[in-house]
Amino acid sequence: MALPVPIKKLSPNAKGEVRYRFVVDVGVNPLTGKRKQVTRTFGTLKEAKAEYARITHRRDEGAYVPPSKITVDEWLDQWLAMKAEDLEETTIYNYRITLDRVRGRLGKARLQDLTEEDVEQWMQWALRYGRVRGVRAGTPLSVTSVDMSLARLKEALDRAVTRRLVVVNVAQHVTIPLKARKAERKNKEELRPWDVPEVQAFIQGIREDRLYAPLLLSLMGLRPAEVCGLRWKDVDLENATITIANTRTMMGNRYVVEKDTKSFAGERELPLPAVVLSAIAALKRLQEMEQEAFGEAYVVSGYVVVHETGEAYTMKQLRRRAYRFMRILGLRRVRLYDARSSCFTFLANRGVPDHILARWAGHTNVRTTKRWYVKPDVEDLREAATTWGALHGDPTQAREKL
Repeated sequence: MALPVPIKKLSPNAKGEVRYRFVVDVGVNPLTGKRKQVTRTFGTLKEAKAEYARITHRRDEGAYVPPSKITVDEWLDQWLAMKAEDLEETTIYNYRITLDRVRGRLGKARLQDLTEEDVEQWMQWALRYGRVRGVRAGTPLSVTSVDMSLARLKEALDRAVTRRLVVVNVAQHVTIPLKARKAERKNKEELRPWDVPEVQAFIQGIREDRLYAPLLLSLMGLRPAEVCGLRWKDVDLENATITIANTRTMMGNRYVVEKDTKSFAGERELPLPAVVLSAIAALKRLQEMEQEAFGEAYVVSGYVVVHETGEAYTMKQLRRRAYRFMRILGLRRVRLYDARSSCFTFLANRGVPDHILARWAGHTNVRTTKRWYVKPDVEDLREAATTWGALHGDPTQAREKL
């Protein structure tokens, strides 16, 4: 029987086995212009013919993916290197930490061997035992953490599809079960940002501290990295404005990274309320006296938030100072970052337009501000309850409206 032209029957090997081999063109290298070919060998003619038909069909559709031994780990390294061209150093660092949760169980697998079942099994494991560091190793990862890892893995596999390394993104339809989300929501106490009385108690309690002005900036809605990155050249006391153009953040809570704002919208000019303007002016006078007292030992860093010696505060140090005040004042401990929510909820409740809120927050999209930073509590809703009384026909509510 004559063989199909591309398939050749090989001479028997040392064991007397007959093999069938073909070489097929699968495209052209766009960089070199040379043909790309694939060689496959099988033990039976039937297998060879079937694979030849599959490859040529996929090639003609423009969807052929050549065999590759690249592992999940190796591809994630390549993908992160590509992403590093477009992302901040701190963002790439967070991507690495997020993907490390995946690498431990899936990293050694060949990328082309990865299946949807593999990803689902990893997800279920992560929701039960996913912590791999510290004293809590072997306990569940939060739904948010697993979600973030899945999102990064899906993004990396999408790029692998476009690079013709895999046929499909096997993680595309893997999602965290609704039951797991509800269970965590039920068992996890949501940490509310401070309400107005708590903010006012904090302000009164820190009024005499040298960090009064910087902490007021946090309560004005600035990110901690923006507060720590504010320089005196960004402060215009005469016109009562500050320019947010620089940040000082941290990687892994250990290394200080100075960079520009998180986004183009993050670079903005903000007016200073009278109380904040007065506090910043007082801080400037205090630092001038400290510089005179320390003389040549004083570090002229140019930052607004500095120690008595002029050395700049880190975000970690600023947070610790804020937490210390919370403890002393008997206030609920909340993240310093959550001061943004207290600020924007207060402004929204008092009718500040959405586009002004977004501009103040440094967001391109107002939906980001409203979704993540405007968090009304039950007291904020009481005015709505009073208004509803008129619909009910409550005469007491009607008189109050008059």
